[in-house]
Amino acid sequence: MYGYLVVLFLLRHLVSNPAFQPQTVDSDVAIGYGLALGDVDGDGKVDILLADKKQFVWYRNGDWKKFVLAENLTASDNVCIAARDIDGDGKVEVAVGAQWNPSETSDTTTSGAVFYLSRPQDPTQPWKATELRHEPTVHRMRWVQAAPGNFHLIVVPLHGRGNQNGAGEGVKVIACIPPAKSRNDAGQWTYALVDQSMHLTHNLEVIPGKKNESIYIGGKEGIKAFQYDGKRWTAVTNKTFVVSGSSVGELRKSLEGKLDFIATVEPMHGRELAVYEASENSNPTRTLLSNELNQGHALAVADVLASGSNQIVVGWREPNAEKKTGIKLFIPPAKGTTAWTSLWIDENEMACEDLQVIDLNGDGKKDIVAAGRATHNLKIYWNSTK
Repeated sequence: MYGYLVVLFLLRHLVSNPAFQPQTVDSDVAIGYGLALGDVDGDGKVDILLADKKQFVWYRNGDWKKFVLAENLTASDNVCIAARDIDGDGKVEVAVGAQWNPSETSDTTTSGAVFYLSRPQDPTQPWKATELRHEPTVHRMRWVQAAPGNFHLIVVPLHGRGNQNGAGEGVKVIACIPPAKSRNDAGQWTYALVDQSMHLTHNLEVIPGKKNESIYIGGKEGIKAFQYDGKRWTAVTNKTFVVSGSSVGELRKSLEGKLDFIATVEPMHGRELAVYEASENSNPTRTLLSNELNQGHALAVADVLASGSNQIVVGWREPNAEKKTGIKLFIPPAKGTTAWTSLWIDENEMACEDLQVIDLNGDGKKDIVAAGRATHNLKIYWNSTK
């Protein structure tokens, strides 16, 4: 009981004296569809990359000056961005998704576009865009290590071709495989089908492994897992957190710390934040943490409080029943208790479209980066937790 009271006291202290200090990096964001993090200029610091309505941009760590990677690549909006150092030179490779037209599920000329951006000698100048294979309604992408030294760009559309209301052909999740050299030559790229069994897929999570990484994909059918076996991508049915029966929008896995769980926003653009915890049987245990979101669209799992157990950071982009948008932190139960607790990171000043968590200033504390849709802002929440 004493320990529980101590936790409540600390939470009240954090609420009255916020542990995250906000800094507005950009107050002129058009939509802020997607965020990525990584070292763009090779100075050893993590920069912020953003897929905005018509521009792909990056913000330099330190002065947070904005530079345009590419703009006006397609007639319709941009939608996603992936950044990761895939060749070990200390600088990220960047791929982007555009031509966001979710109502058109068949025509590759008017819906769905994928580009690899080639780095110029000066990364503050525009990057060259190489057009790769298109798939209608391209929505999310991540670089994934399929094998040691072998990275695939996993591209996840929202719909299958010709889909109407989530019914019809399954979503073609595609692995775009870059050549070892000449990545700006589209003809050198190859492609592999990861999966086509799901309908209405919304996001994916990359899971580290000893030699390669696997992925979880969330969508209409729940959560499915996939792994590259050296020749092809295959479904993995014995993964702990494969979930069926729940439509999943966002999903993030606890990759470190004491608790083993996956956090979800349900359904797509949903109101519910849930956790699935590993159990002795084959089905993970689901716990509902909140049903007070409105268009939940941003999620991260990390130990931002340096407590030894991961917490959940969730953001939503439309006013809820209390007429509030924002970002909240959910904290696992203290020892001897069962209830998760929550506190505001941003209350009604961030209509959150996407967020990421990483240590930006090298102080050993994980900070939060978020982009706002209706609020048109990009903010860093500096972690000042004692």
